Amino acid sequence: MDRDLLRQCLTYHGESLFNKLKCEQTENPDFQAVVSDLGEDQGSPLVEQFIARKADILFCPAWKTATLQEEEHEAEEDPYAIMPPVELFMEVSYEERRSMLYRDLERGDIVVGRINNIREYGFFLTLLCMAGGLKRDIEDLELSALCHIREIPSTGNHDDPLSYYQIGDFIRAGVKDIDRYQEKITVSLHQASLSPSLEHIKLGVITREELPVHYSRSVRAASDSSETYECILKSCHGYHNPSVVDYLLEKVGISDTHPPSMMRGLQSKLFQEEDFASAIRKKQSASWALKCVRAGVDHFKHGRHVEAMNEYNKALEIDTNNVEALVARGALYANKGSIVKAITDFELALESCPDHRNAKKYLCQTLKSIRLREEALAKEEVKAKSSQTSAEKLRKILKEEKR
Repeated sequence: MDRDLLRQCLTYHGESLFNKLKCEQTENPDFQAVVSDLGEDQGSPLVEQFIARKADILFCPAWKTATLQEEEHEAEEDPYAIMPPVELFMEVSYEERRSMLYRDLERGDIVVGRINNIREYGFFLTLLCMAGGLKRDIEDLELSALCHIREIPSTGNHDDPLSYYQIGDFIRAGVKDIDRYQEKITVSLHQASLSPSLEHIKLGVITREELPVHYSRSVRAASDSSETYECILKSCHGYHNPSVVDYLLEKVGISDTHPPSMMRGLQSKLFQEEDFASAIRKKQSASWALKCVRAGVDHFKHGRHVEAMNEYNKALEIDTNNVEALVARGALYANKGSIVKAITDFELALESCPDHRNAKKYLCQTLKSIRLREEALAKEEVKAKSSQTSAEKLRKILKEEKR
């Protein structure tokens, strides 16, 4: 188990989850190795029960197949669909969204705001959205953040670093500190304030065009009720990218050759041959083809030979080597007098299943009928020859009498 992932989860879910983990994972040596480092609190019983049962899978280090990729900026034509936060399309109350923000915001995250006031000790921002770590639009929450003068890098040309900034400027800043009890946020323009994964993103004044794409689309959706989630999604350039799945798997660090799953059976590396998709698909096709054969037999019994043939052909399209379909179609061919086609179907059926009783029986009957027909034809030929000889004798006699 990954110690950091497990501790992060328990930091939120707490003592109740910790107790369930001890029950569900008591025999797991990996859990015993990290149990001494875990913390405690309260959380949702259903979620906790699920996490406790699946802890050995959820926190498996093998899931970390690659390093998460962070992008410096988002372009309008992106390789994946950049969407407004989903809560914009849901009825989430103001109080709940505000409390969730203070709960989830962390030091080192990036926020974007607009300067609304400049004092001698710094300037205040009206926060518009989050642009690193979590991505949320928070303009309507009326949140302010202070950027203290000591958190503003010196430009070198001005003695007063504040002289470079004006009311109305858009600022990208890192979260320096959060007072969740007093609901106060302080930000910094120093690169060192960012978490390591976001250090490459430049802080400071940005233009309107550099505002995050998800925020711009949120503003548009908020002003136009016809802009539904589905409409925005389908209008995104990245939505139509045929390689979007591969791109996103790489971006979040998940392997597409060994995808993670909550089903324990899929964690096994030694699958039986019959458990692979190709084998399962073959069984499904055989079952579906057999239904068509049954329908064809029913048509045949009621004299609907065309419908029966259609069903047999459909069955063989689904499963080309379906023995029952081959035998049934061969019998129908034989019944219609297409002996060669009938024998071909019976022989194909016997190649797949040499001991198939009906295939053997119908093939023998068909071959026997051919032999009987050949014998009858031979007799008719002999009879025709003998009658021809008698006619010749009669003509001779008549000639002699005439003379």
